[in-house]
This record gives sequence, structure tokens and C-alpha cells, in this order.
Amino acid sequence: MTFTGFNEQDFDVFEVPGLEARMEVLIRNVRPKLEAIGEELTPYMTGLCGEEMFPHVAKHARRTVNPPKDTWVAWAPSKRGYKAYPHFEVGMFASHLFIVFAIIYESPNKEVFAKQLDKQLGAIRSHLPGNYYWSTDHMAPQGTSHAEMTEEQFQTLIHKLANVKKSEVVCGLRLERDDPRVQNGEQLLKLVRSTFEQLLPLYKMAGHPE
Repeated sequence: MTFTGFNEQDFDVFEVPGLEARMEVLIRNVRPKLEAIGEELTPYMTGLCGEEMFPHVAKHARRTVNPPKDTWVAWAPSKRGYKAYPHFEVGMFASHLFIVFAIIYESPNKEVFAKQLDKQLGAIRSHLPGNYYWSTDHMAPQGTSHAEMTEEQFQTLIHKLANVKKSEVVCGLRLERDDPRVQNGEQLLKLVRSTFEQLLPLYKMAGHPE
């Protein structure tokens, strides 16, 4: 299918009570759109990253009771999965859509990224737009805007990534659900491409798992 954007009903999926009922609506309404984004952007992501990238749409397969609060498509340089790798994501909570770079707790190379972020922090602080945000929990919708991140907050983030096994980092752009760009497929894909270009230095800094 051609990606046409997300509508209000897509975000309302996360208000449906119960795991089975929510998954049924998510699979029917939202997952095909995430698959379309994945298919549309994979050649671009491969060119951008300089290596073959593979799309992975969230399946939420491990869930047995609690319905998902968010869903996404991720790109990583492995056909088998993405969680062990630095990766890119487009996804949504009930309140907003996110376009991010992420290293989650399952990735063994958080320490590599922490060292490089520490070295290149000045360049990264000036490179990224102020309206991007940072988070240390990929399952939480909140974050701190790049413009508001202090030196101390960056040092805390770097220290956690280097020393805490369950640490994570997410950085990117948040669009409220009523942003007109969210509902326009062509505009949104263009914005995703430009956002991933801005986030590429973070991906390059992270290296690959050994």
C-alpha cells in the first residue's frame, strides 16, 4: 500500500481497552501503515547509512496481559532483529508520533556510544535542532528538549550509558497527533528522511555490536 499518513483513529487505537481488542485494531489499522513506511524508506535508509538496512515492525508478541502503549517500525543493519543494534524508529503513542535514533538496553555497544558522545558533545549540541528531544526510557512518552539539556544532564546520561546495564538513549523529533504533517503521507515521509539525516551522526558514533 502507499503510505497516506496517520489519522485520529490511528492514535485512538491506544485507548481501546484490553490486549486482544487493542491488538486486533492495531493490526488492522496501524500495522499496514507502519509496514508501508518501512517498505517505502528502506532503500533510502540503506543509502543513508551506507549499509543494508532492514525494516522491523513491532509485533508486541511477548505481551500476555498489558496492551501496548505505543507501536513502531525500526530500521537496523540486521534481518534478524534490531534491539541489539543502534537503530532508527518511526512510531506513535496516543499523544504523538516520534521519529528517533535509539539504543535500547539490549544493545551491547552503549559504552561505545557513551564514549563518543562524551568526546563529540560540543559538536552534537550545536548540530541538533533545539526542538529535538532526549530520553533515557524508550517506553516512556516524555523527554527533555535538546535546547533545555544542560551539561550536567548530558554527563548523567553518558555516565548511565557507560555504567548501567539497563540504560538507554533515545533522541529525535516529536510531532503532536494533530500536527498536519502527521496526516500527510508525502510530507511526513519527507520529514522522516530529513530527521534521520540530522540523527545520522549519532548512528555513526554508536558503531555496531561485536
